[in-house]
Amino acid sequence: MRRRLLTWTTGACLIVGAGGLATVAAPTPARAAADCAAGQLISNGGFENGTSPWSQSNGVITSSASQSAHSGSHYAWLDGYGSTHTDTLSQSVTVPAGCTSASLSFYLHIDTDETTSSTAYDKLTAKAGPTTLATYSNLDAASGYTKKTFDLSAFAGQTVTVSFTGTEDSGAQTSFVLDDVALDVSGGGTTPPPPPPPSDSTRTPAKPAYTVSLSSDSAGTHWSGHESVSFTNASATPLSEVYLRLWDNAHGNCPTTPITVTNVTGGTPDALSVNCTALKVTLPGPLAQGQSGTVGFGLAIDVPSGADRFGHDGQFAFLGNALPVLAIRDADGWHLDPYTNNGESFYSLAADFDVTLDHPSALSVPATGTSQDSAGSAGRTVTRATARSVRDFAWAAGPFSKVSGTSPGGTKVNVYAVDGIGSSDTQNMLDVAESAIDAHAQRFGAYPYGEVDAVLDNNFWFGGMEYPGFVLDLVDRTALTHELAHQWFYGIVGDDEYNRPWLDEAFTDYATDLALGKDGAGCWNNVSWASPDEAITDSMAYWDAHSSRYSTVVYGYGKCALHDLRRVIGDSAMEQLLHDYAQSHWYGVSTTAEFKAAAQAATSTDLTSFWTQHRILD
Repeated sequence: MRRRLLTWTTGACLIVGAGGLATVAAPTPARAAADCAAGQLISNGGFENGTSPWSQSNGVITSSASQSAHSGSHYAWLDGYGSTHTDTLSQSVTVPAGCTSASLSFYLHIDTDETTSSTAYDKLTAKAGPTTLATYSNLDAASGYTKKTFDLSAFAGQTVTVSFTGTEDSGAQTSFVLDDVALDVSGGGTTPPPPPPPSDSTRTPAKPAYTVSLSSDSAGTHWSGHESVSFTNASATPLSEVYLRLWDNAHGNCPTTPITVTNVTGGTPDALSVNCTALKVTLPGPLAQGQSGTVGFGLAIDVPSGADRFGHDGQFAFLGNALPVLAIRDADGWHLDPYTNNGESFYSLAADFDVTLDHPSALSVPATGTSQDSAGSAGRTVTRATARSVRDFAWAAGPFSKVSGTSPGGTKVNVYAVDGIGSSDTQNMLDVAESAIDAHAQRFGAYPYGEVDAVLDNNFWFGGMEYPGFVLDLVDRTALTHELAHQWFYGIVGDDEYNRPWLDEAFTDYATDLALGKDGAGCWNNVSWASPDEAITDSMAYWDAHSSRYSTVVYGYGKCALHDLRRVIGDSAMEQLLHDYAQSHWYGVSTTAEFKAAAQAATSTDLTSFWTQHRILD
């Protein structure tokens, strides 16, 4: 997963989620009463009662005498540093479904030392969920406050994050000062709540099989061709539609997107939704349990600039999450969660991939699965990568250097590096990978995919990222050991990464500690909760709104809880528990409730108080 490396206070290594304060990328259905009582929904909109429940960059909410409040003595001051800087401020609110009127208002003052009358150097963006309401800049500077008002009635029945992001360049300062934020709602009486999702807990569509054929340009940053996916309805509830997740469209500016789907066959496509990351395809007719269907489409991929999990760093392209994959329907309905840049949103069933990549011969193309190269047209190579029982497919393209080896346990390991990473570092990372893949296999079960590719770039802002049989990483022993542990937790043992990220991140960090000989002694002594309700098992919706807490709790507290569980039930019992749990969920999906039940079955000690103390909730 995405992370940076920091030093944990006990001396162990803590993996930290990257990215600043994030807003919820798309409104999610509210599970609240539908009545609409007239009132005002923003809490502490005048900033007079401290910072809660606002999420803010350090020092945004203030009573400094350098600016004046619109009312009272406190206000929110974004930017004003005269140097490259970003400030954020956000609060999530639920608009009752019965409301016919919802009006967001705030008072804004802008002052600047910029002298231009034509260039917007510094900007403030106001958003409601994924929707940009307005963008202001140094060009809008004026004395006093101006009231701004926006209609949010379209968000009735939803939870939406109201957010403000101020960005400032390295030149003269611009200050964006906010006060008296309000969201007034009224009218409409009672609207019936939306129908509940299907009660059938079976995950479907099942047995996905993807066939992909793509050809690249000379740089490996544009790919086009065709993709199809066959699937079976495993549920007793008829399957009338499927959803494709176009995750990397979150890297665009919806409706302008880097992933384009055209000429859909096997169903009727709807408009893109969830910030252009979801495409509904209505099937020709409902599929009964056991019946199968196939959806095909033309696919074009444009890789943006940037050393990202989807991006290109100069002549090296990285294509994580670039292929559209099927969403899951279960007892909670369709999982159409928003993309998060703070961690992962991905939740998919184990699938088979047969991917053909036609590219210039000067480009190496490491990829998920086992690859075979053959000669293409003049100056080109065709790489065919096949993978069985994997949750996603990723690849890279560029003139990488490469070293290869085989672990003592028999796994082939390839390490690819961008320019600027020396041969000694590449060889060291090969040694680390060979050791780590065997250490994890010994604990959780043999690595089933035959080979693994590690792609190194020290410009990755996020640290590292896992895909089946393929990881992106820095030159860092702990980081690579962590990403390879994800081959088991997320890869082989799946989970809903948006709603229960602890099930892969905490388990992976715990496995990393064991592989590096760390026992987590005393790490729970440093636990300090941000609120009475914060829990290790919170979803990415919570962590995106409290981004500074994500890695501290999910990684740090999560792995420490597992170390504590080992001390409660004993080393051998814990070792057996995790091995058996992985085996029983091999290519399946883990849930918190199932892990807690397995742990309880492994000991005669009542673990009820343990789960409560460690805030591991179902």
